[in-house]
Amino acid sequence: MKVLVATEKPFSTAAVAGIKEIIEGAGYQFATLEKYTDTGELITAVADVDALIIRTDKITAEVLNAAKNLKIVVRAGAGYDNIDLAAATARKIVVMNTPGQNSNGVAELTIAMMIFMARNQFTPATGSELEGKRLGIQAFGNVGRLVGKKAEAMGMKVTAIDPFIPAEKIREAGVEPAESAEQMYSSCMYISIHMPATPETIGSIGYDLIVKMPKGACLINAARKEVIDEAGLEKALDEREDLKYITDVAPDNYEVLKEKFGTRIFATPKKMGAQTAEANLNAGLAAARQIVDFFATGNTRFQVNK
Repeated sequence: MKVLVATEKPFSTAAVAGIKEIIEGAGYQFATLEKYTDTGELITAVADVDALIIRTDKITAEVLNAAKNLKIVVRAGAGYDNIDLAAATARKIVVMNTPGQNSNGVAELTIAMMIFMARNQFTPATGSELEGKRLGIQAFGNVGRLVGKKAEAMGMKVTAIDPFIPAEKIREAGVEPAESAEQMYSSCMYISIHMPATPETIGSIGYDLIVKMPKGACLINAARKEVIDEAGLEKALDEREDLKYITDVAPDNYEVLKEKFGTRIFATPKKMGAQTAEANLNAGLAAARQIVDFFATGNTRFQVNK
């Protein structure tokens, strides 16, 4: 069996060493393709591999069709919208993610982004404190739960909503369940988004929700840019000079928004939620272990294209 780690943005040296140890320890061949600049390089590299570990790399139908022996792709991280799941399923290729491995890094960044905006991006202007403010969490998975715990530790009041988690389960986690997205947006000074990009969520956060937020409120997006209706966001910021927006992935119209709204908007230079040494290592090792377990026992616990 040959396992390829294909990463346009490489893992840390420690993570690569750990992945190699796990793969070779199981008796498999280990290979890497790092910092590639052309999809053609990836297409050539996957020609003879049985398993593939990636990060944010685009795994298209073309890439999958070039990998004649491929049986499994593991995305080291939670999101998997960079993989053509339909094409993988058609080829009977198992696709997995590594849920939870990056969660703490994303949660800590979310808290940092709230503080950054509460303190006016660290400009001399008078800011505000988070204690006593209400935070609404949209999607209460691994990241959302950690954000809630950290926010509560700082004295914030926390509300959450998730269409896949019953209200009683949210309440059991010590968090107040929201009646609806509209109710949550209208009552929270901070809203933190942690949903995946799916046909149901793409463009779902727009003008009608954002404009309902209280005076001086801030929207935080630590998920995917696609969940935001960018035209609706711009309209809401235009009409409400008190609203703020911070995101871990720049919107397509970021330069326009930045010019219009100044310190009321901020985007990190690149997606930074999982950019910690710990998350990098944890996700990479988890991916390697899942591949070994899959070939040894057929375990598909984290399969996302069932």
